[in-house]
Amino acid sequence: MRLLIAASGTGGHLFPALAVAEQLKEYKIEWLGVPNRLEKTLVPSDYTLHTIPVEGFQTRLGIKTLQIGLRLISSVVRVRQLIRKHQIELIFTTGGYIAAPAILAARLQGIPVILHESNFLPGKVTRWFSRWCSTVALGFEGSSQYLPGAQTCWVSTPVRSQFLAPQPLDLPIPDDVPLIVVVGGSQGAIAVNQMVRQCAPVWLQEGAVIVHLTGDKDPEAEIFKHPRYFSLPFYQNMAGLLQRANLAISRAGAGTLTELAVTKTPAILIPYPYAAEDHQAYNAKVFADAGAAFIYRQGELTAELLEKQVLDLLKSPEKLQQMSEKIANLTLLDSAERLANLVRQTVGEKR
Repeated sequence: MRLLIAASGTGGHLFPALAVAEQLKEYKIEWLGVPNRLEKTLVPSDYTLHTIPVEGFQTRLGIKTLQIGLRLISSVVRVRQLIRKHQIELIFTTGGYIAAPAILAARLQGIPVILHESNFLPGKVTRWFSRWCSTVALGFEGSSQYLPGAQTCWVSTPVRSQFLAPQPLDLPIPDDVPLIVVVGGSQGAIAVNQMVRQCAPVWLQEGAVIVHLTGDKDPEAEIFKHPRYFSLPFYQNMAGLLQRANLAISRAGAGTLTELAVTKTPAILIPYPYAAEDHQAYNAKVFADAGAAFIYRQGELTAELLEKQVLDLLKSPEKLQQMSEKIANLTLLDSAERLANLVRQTVGEKR
């Protein structure tokens, strides 16, 4: 059985695809990516990585648009050749611009496509090509309203396997103190970082420990020092960190939100203001409406407001517990298994 996975660019696209791939060990898997993106380092050597020159679509017409169109055509031809050469039976994609040539090539070859859309507001490629997919699997239940005519089902979003089991934490954090984790996300969060550093002295005075993941583009990352304040550009063991956290301050990418839900971590969400079509705000609103998180727009949030909101929550463990219970209802722990079974079922029907 042969499968082509088209997933590229960010952890939000790659980690769910890798989680599904782990469930499909009986398949021979080929991987479709783009040169010089994260898949070059994240995709295991078990899967052969093929790259195509496709780019994101432009909203304005011009020479660049023509170049992108020509690369799209070239990419469709390349994917179609891969399908024939490796006798691919199905394409699984996690959306983004790499999904476009994958879906078009699959349609030309008459093989099924399963597309997983992790954001509440589906991306442009998902909205444009969803009707040509056998199934669009959704990360959020309500997203089907944006995909009229498509066959959809809710499966939540897969997370890495380590999130599904307790993970030891290698940071010196006592068990009996509240832990605040600050997560900027892959797009960076310098504005949030600055606010957090302004608030940190008060939170520390209340006895909290802060793990602040600043990203690698913050020139002031080392400006604040305290024995219970850990400033790190990144941290590998995110599963263990969120499992231990009492509260997260975070962007609202779909992958991060799913990890928060799986680890039952209450959150203050600050959507990335420059995300395509403001999709992080749509994601965050689902969590806020469920009573699982508080949402603040970056342009409206001040250090004083953030400081007070965190203090109120630290002083109200019962509120944090209620949020923890509500956030757990927003995900399915067996998402990867559900998607893998959907792949098997779709291939079986095709045969």
